[in-house]
Amino acid sequence: MQRLEAIILAAGAGSRFGGGKLLAPWRGGVLLDGALGAAFASPVRSVEVVWGADAAVAEAAAAFAGRTGSGHRLRLVHAPRHADGLSASLAAGIEALPEDSDGVFVFLGDMPRVPPGLTAPMADALALGAAAVTTQFQGRRGHPVLFGRPLWPRLTALTGDQGAGALLRDLGDAVTLIPSPNNGVLFDVDRREDLIA
Repeated sequence: MQRLEAIILAAGAGSRFGGGKLLAPWRGGVLLDGALGAAFASPVRSVEVVWGADAAVAEAAAAFAGRTGSGHRLRLVHAPRHADGLSASLAAGIEALPEDSDGVFVFLGDMPRVPPGLTAPMADALALGAAAVTTQFQGRRGHPVLFGRPLWPRLTALTGDQGAGALLRDLGDAVTLIPSPNNGVLFDVDRREDLIA
């Protein structure tokens, strides 16, 4: 049986939002709750929340895990170099994963509408030999992304405020695409008006 984990990248300052983005009200909770719900519903042993700019993000994650009975699966990871960008937060999360993990889902804290039911077929694709698995809607790749363990050194070597898009392009046919039923795999919140949309 595969040993999978999840990482939620939640270390940014949300400057385009005006700060406090992941704690903004969202559907009776806060924005981060959407990513937390999707991650905990995935076939994973643990969910790592990588925080950095705002300690209240870690507190919100702990509160969600407590309310949902998921506290035993939550791991809070501080990214000391979070100001260096997304890659530094991703590296902190990867480096904190258990040594026996086979793969990791990477979620973004500001993407609250990931459709349920996607992560199980993603896990199946990894078990069948995909190097990585990503979601897709109308020809566009989205999140979450599932990476097999052999890719982790390449993930920790990324620099700047970039994700793993270039790495996924380099992998070509080694990446399996799982179609999404809606645009929740693309929808992210950058500015306050995005919450209304």
